Amino acid sequence: CLDGEGKVHEFDSSWRTENCDDCSCSKTGIGCCTSYMKPVDYDEEKCESIFNKETCSYKVVEKDDHSKECPVHSWVG
Repeated sequence: CLDGEGKVHEFDSSWRTENCDDCSCSKTGIGCCTSYMKPVDYDEEKCESIFNKETCSYKVVEKDDHSKECPVHSWVG
């Protein structure tokens, strides 16, 4: 399989892209999906979500104090 970056992957192989997508190659082609969950139900007035590309995950923290995490009631991915 040839991915969007021009890299060749063997059949039945899988990899994670630099944009945190999990991809796999089969004889029918390449399939990719996000490897992370996105927070959707939290106090957006008081808090903000921050994506960490190194860990491929979101953290939801207070806007005024990033050391304080906020509760998240629902995630999608």
